[in-house]
Amino acid sequence: MMENIHLAAEDEDDLYTGYNDFNPTFDSEDLDNDVGFQQAVRTSHGRRPPMTAKFPGTAIGGRPIGTSFGSRMPMGSSMGRPATGAVQDAGAARPMTAVRAAGYSSSLARGSTFDPLGQSKGPAPPLEAKNEDTPEEKIKILEKKVNDLIEESCMAQANGDLQLALEKAKEAGRKERALVRQREQTGTADHITLDLTYSVLFNLANQYANNDMNTEALNTYQVIVKNKMFNNAGRLKVNMANIYFKQKNYPKAIKFYRMALDQISNAHTEMRIKIMQNIGVAFIRMGQYSDAITSLEHIMSESPNIKTGFNLILCYYAIGDREKMKKSFQKLICVPLGIDEEDKYIPANDDPHTNLVIEAIKNDQLHQMERERKALAEKCIMTSAKLIAPAIETSFAAGFDWCVDMVKSSQYVELANDLEINKAITYLRQKDFNQAVETLKTFEKKDSRVKSAAATNLSFLYFLEKDFDQADRYADLAMNADRYNPAALINKGNTVFVKQDYEKAAEFYKEALRNDSSCTEALYNLGLTHKRLGRLEEALDSFIKLHAILRNSAQVMYQLASLYEMLEDPHQAIEWLMQLISVTPTDPWVLAKLGELYDSEGDKSQAFQYYYESFRYFPSNISVIEWLGAYYIDTQFCEKAIQYFERATLIQPNQVVWQLMVASCYRRSGNYQKALETYKDIHRKFPDNAECLRFLVRLCTDMGLKEVQEYATKLKKVEKMKEIREQRVKSGRENSARGRREGSASSVSRTEMNRSPALERGRDSGQSSHGASAKGERLSVTLRSLPGSNEPYEASSQGEIDASYVDPLGPQIERPKTAAKKRTDEDEFEDEELGDDLLPE
Repeated sequence: MMENIHLAAEDEDDLYTGYNDFNPTFDSEDLDNDVGFQQAVRTSHGRRPPMTAKFPGTAIGGRPIGTSFGSRMPMGSSMGRPATGAVQDAGAARPMTAVRAAGYSSSLARGSTFDPLGQSKGPAPPLEAKNEDTPEEKIKILEKKVNDLIEESCMAQANGDLQLALEKAKEAGRKERALVRQREQTGTADHITLDLTYSVLFNLANQYANNDMNTEALNTYQVIVKNKMFNNAGRLKVNMANIYFKQKNYPKAIKFYRMALDQISNAHTEMRIKIMQNIGVAFIRMGQYSDAITSLEHIMSESPNIKTGFNLILCYYAIGDREKMKKSFQKLICVPLGIDEEDKYIPANDDPHTNLVIEAIKNDQLHQMERERKALAEKCIMTSAKLIAPAIETSFAAGFDWCVDMVKSSQYVELANDLEINKAITYLRQKDFNQAVETLKTFEKKDSRVKSAAATNLSFLYFLEKDFDQADRYADLAMNADRYNPAALINKGNTVFVKQDYEKAAEFYKEALRNDSSCTEALYNLGLTHKRLGRLEEALDSFIKLHAILRNSAQVMYQLASLYEMLEDPHQAIEWLMQLISVTPTDPWVLAKLGELYDSEGDKSQAFQYYYESFRYFPSNISVIEWLGAYYIDTQFCEKAIQYFERATLIQPNQVVWQLMVASCYRRSGNYQKALETYKDIHRKFPDNAECLRFLVRLCTDMGLKEVQEYATKLKKVEKMKEIREQRVKSGRENSARGRREGSASSVSRTEMNRSPALERGRDSGQSSHGASAKGERLSVTLRSLPGSNEPYEASSQGEIDASYVDPLGPQIERPKTAAKKRTDEDEFEDEELGDDLLPE
């Protein structure tokens, strides 16, 4: 012990050497048993006995206790104790050994501070400040700045701000180049950190790729790959190949994948497998299935996985190899998933601690990953079975049965029932309803989940066949098997809906939405139900919610437009229809509806545009043809209206009104000869039509033709037959108006049709006695004469034969006068009143 302290005292540079050495002289714990100390205490007045020996540590070369650890404190009375620890003049104690914690010894005075250097008499000297102006310090600061920029770039990428990540990566590149130049200037180029340069370039290339700047990314990767000083840079050729794959440059991608494969050792098995998988996918994209099969078969023999097995089946399906398809399917269902059984998530006992642990891990990220992996495997197996079933056997059913047998003997036993249901759905797609129904009926005795799914599909099938009783029965069966099945609830609601029990149907739709808030079918049907019940605001709310889910659904947009029209908000209806035609620009019914709304708003030009577009896509819509013909008559272009009425004649050849309109257009345009020929043709097809005979009598009279007597006689007979029929109808019915409508079935005056407001105005303008109905009503087209009107070719009915008539297209609009002076001495043909002498006998 003496030697240790002596050696510690000789080391003047290390002030803390020897503090951990224990010297029993300074032990104050056993002072009561110390004979020397007790003898000193018992001396008179507490004086200390004369020292006869030196304290340890005062040998030659050692430091005396008083000089090294401060002056000693005087001993007090007999009640006091000599200070065994060194106390400095300022009262700050200094720990001497490691027996007690430094600064916390019981010998320290209260309020004193720990002073390891023994310099409590004056302030401690400040630490030496770093000089940041030196080149080395500047380089270190710059290096730290580069690392910080790389980290900020990576964090920005993780947060989704790709533009900021690229800017930070570029700035890191600039700082790194400045760092290299500074090292070269200071002559410390040998100390350039290659890892920092690699990190900067790699991050920059990665950010270029994330921002779809593929050329810049490839150039940056090329700089790294060509530098031989970077170890393992060849792996980055995988990144370059991925960029070429993204650009659909598959030959170049395969080349770089193979180059990377050559530079990766066999020890990195997983990476080599992934690269070979990418090579196989690239060959599939190029259509080179044989080369792809080579890579995929190697993977399935070394490290099989679900995606590779599925791609291998696709390749064999593409080349039509039945046996290989079967073998690949067997390999696919044998791929190990590495997932534990679900039983571990079920509490096995009543231990609360175990139950808490199970509850905590039931939905953790690892369990979510397991579920996703299992869902992917099931999806690939189901898709493969549906794909190869028609190809591996002579019939679809036999192939599907083979797949089901294979699945039943594998780890995916629960998929067998799903495959059977898919078999039924495939029958349904092939329109083989009987086979689909038979297949689904086999599930009536299975477990509840499968039973509910099968019953739901059966309900759907019977609903399509309009067998609503069977549909309702199977909907109830599906609901009883699984009350939380939204599809079953929707089918049940549909069967109630067709029975017009809308309140009950709404309840089923609402329950389906409570079970699955994203069920779009339930939300759509609920909106229709509210619409039928007249709850337009609630229906609007349902369809607006549905539009937020299905942004491009044409049906939802149309329903919204229809609801706004019913709410008398045509501007909103037009807005929704405009969105609708952006999705379905060739729908003639939507275009016609837009034309109708613009017409109701008084915008004729826009209405004509949309009606014309509707006619262009569907030239057989009578209401559109009628509106376009009336539009041209209103604008005094009767020649253009003829083609539309001729189209209507082709569509409805038994409706005489369209042929009369064609003849009237010829007459109004001044082509009387063509009009006469048209009327004659109409008379041959409809010999009992009185309106046509009236026009023929008037035209023949005006043109001085000899056939006027013949037509006048026929007109007289038709009028008599008409009167007899009307009298018979009047005598049999009390409602005379209804009798007149049914009296003359062949007359155009009895023809009911939807008339557009424009056509009514063209027919009835200037004739208040016509009594035109309100806009949108079904109007009867009456082509009989009205006394007192100023129609051209009109005569008073003073003789035996009523040869008067009304133009079906309405009165001809008076043309504007070109002369400033009004001509009064000329007789207008339209204003001339024809006498009785012009009428035939």
